[in-house]
Amino acid sequence: MKLTLAEQPVWQIVFVPDSPTASLFFTLALLWVLYPPRSIIIKRIGHVIQALAVVTSVKYGVWAVAIIFAGWMQGGTQHWQDWMLIASHSAMAIEALIYVRFFGFRWAALVVAGLWTLWNDTMDYTYDIYPWLPASLYDHVDGVRNFTFGLTLVSILCAWLALRQARRT
Repeated sequence: MKLTLAEQPVWQIVFVPDSPTASLFFTLALLWVLYPPRSIIIKRIGHVIQALAVVTSVKYGVWAVAIIFAGWMQGGTQHWQDWMLIASHSAMAIEALIYVRFFGFRWAALVVAGLWTLWNDTMDYTYDIYPWLPASLYDHVDGVRNFTFGLTLVSILCAWLALRQARRT
């Protein structure tokens, strides 16, 4: 983010911290569940945040793990911190799918969350503010971009399927 602040316009900052933002959405989503608001408008905002929590947690959880392994497969160096990131990001994706049953969002909130996440991807790869990549993947940014957009669509589908399953039980 410091690099973006130094080299890019300030308005792009909202698109930079992808994985931390997913964790923030998840934390806010849990707060909405624990302390449900009375206002219908605030409830609707909470539903969008809950949908964003699921979509972005699944996406960036899987994305980080896939990128680490892809970097290794391209000859990148393994570091002990990579294993910590693999564990924490895997848990991030799994917990979102587990907790979706406690969230109250519907398809409209999921559409908003999906559009935001796709817009975020567009900003990342249009202005080169995408998340950190191993050096071994810099020659493959187009492939990473395509994988990222595809993963966003899969994450939206996973959120919808998990929500649908949660409503049945």
